[in-house]
Amino acid sequence: MSDTTAETVKTFQGKISGKTIELDVDPGIEKGSDVEVHIRAIPVAADWGEGLRRSAGSMAEEWTDEDDRIFEQIYQDRKRDTRRELPD
Repeated sequence: MSDTTAETVKTFQGKISGKTIELDVDPGIEKGSDVEVHIRAIPVAADWGEGLRRSAGSMAEEWTDEDDRIFEQIYQDRKRDTRRELPD
């Protein structure tokens, strides 16, 4: 990179395979350009609810069937379709 070129920093995500990194999007940088690469691994997301399951142990002795019923009702309410039909 020459001293007269403005420095541009962009962040992209992609997959690494050996010495090759395939980006999720086109970086918009001219082919053959020299670049500097900093790599930071993205942690794998845990399954949904895993944090709740891990922390629930502290409440295990206080948890009741009523708590299960409340959470099931919340779950069902979230699944219900709340969209209204538009008139013709």
